[in-house]
Amino acid sequence: MDFKDVKKLESKVYANTFGRLPVAVTRGKGVYLYDTSNVRYLDFFSGIAVNSLGHCHPKVVKAIQKQAGLLMHASNWLYTLPQLKLAEKLEKMTGLKKCFLSNDGSEAVECAIKLARKATGKTEIIAMEKSFHGRTMGALSLTWGEKYRKPYMPLVPGMKFVGYNNIEALRQAISRNTAAVIMEPVQNEAGIIIPDEGFMREVRKVTEDKNVLLILDEIGTGFGRTGKMFAFQHEKVKPDILCLAKALGGGFPIGATLYSNMDFEKGEHGGTFVGNPLACAAALAAIDVMVKQKLDKNAEKMGKYLLERLKANNHKARGKGLMVGVDVKDGKKTVLDLIKQRVLTINSGNTVRVLPPLTVNKQHCDTFIKALNKVV
Repeated sequence: MDFKDVKKLESKVYANTFGRLPVAVTRGKGVYLYDTSNVRYLDFFSGIAVNSLGHCHPKVVKAIQKQAGLLMHASNWLYTLPQLKLAEKLEKMTGLKKCFLSNDGSEAVECAIKLARKATGKTEIIAMEKSFHGRTMGALSLTWGEKYRKPYMPLVPGMKFVGYNNIEALRQAISRNTAAVIMEPVQNEAGIIIPDEGFMREVRKVTEDKNVLLILDEIGTGFGRTGKMFAFQHEKVKPDILCLAKALGGGFPIGATLYSNMDFEKGEHGGTFVGNPLACAAALAAIDVMVKQKLDKNAEKMGKYLLERLKANNHKARGKGLMVGVDVKDGKKTVLDLIKQRVLTINSGNTVRVLPPLTVNKQHCDTFIKALNKVV
């Protein structure tokens, strides 16, 4: 099926929700994707920071195949060992004490909202301007962009926003009814917005002083993306609640909410597919690869190299690990022009977001920069 037929079929049968790039992919291997004509593309956004191991990592594929032959679903009426093994693994990695597994990042945030309100008896949650926490109703209520919010008003009450990287505004905004503050260590969807060094630490101190919970949304930053396994480790803070997803499953859909010193009662939260054995097996394998190959270290090393090379080529760039934003005159046009150079990226406005697999090397980075130089 050629691309025109794919596009025509989508317009006929699929919901009109996605502004897609003009590429239809059929397979992936490592840092590359292949389209319906078998044209190879260097994937430099990794399914929006999901495919941190690259595509179809053999250890993840093998784990999925093995688990699929044993047990894919049993429901949470029964105990399943992959679920408990993954929860134990995540608790050891994060230092938090309890885990609830979900299907994606939005669900992880929904869990955090419910947990914060239950634990504190308060309803207000403060998010940051330009934040993105998901599209389900609770997560959407903590997402800043009007384009996401306007069609679905009124949203969940009790949510408000303060300026990102503005600790005084946060301090003033906290009220007697504030249950929690939620923030992204780096704002991904907004265009790779990085706060001043120490901001997360200041937020932690303010929330502790005010007896307010801190929720860190590390859905995009978690599992090595910023050069540490988790971004909160850069500033040696610990959240009360941590939301994870994206890279957790090595390409398989799964999310997680980690927390300490609070919990649900039976029946207060749940889901039919959450923590299913297949997703947990994929996540366990993905984490094993991340740790053994020290991909957080490679992200730190390659991120530094990529940023230095971008700036040396006079590009306006910023980043943390392999989470890089490049400001251009026309973000959409640049992304489309890069496709012609067989490189895949995405944009937020006039920022090209660069989120390659954490397995990239200098040659891959040089290929990207060479392509960018041709189109900018």
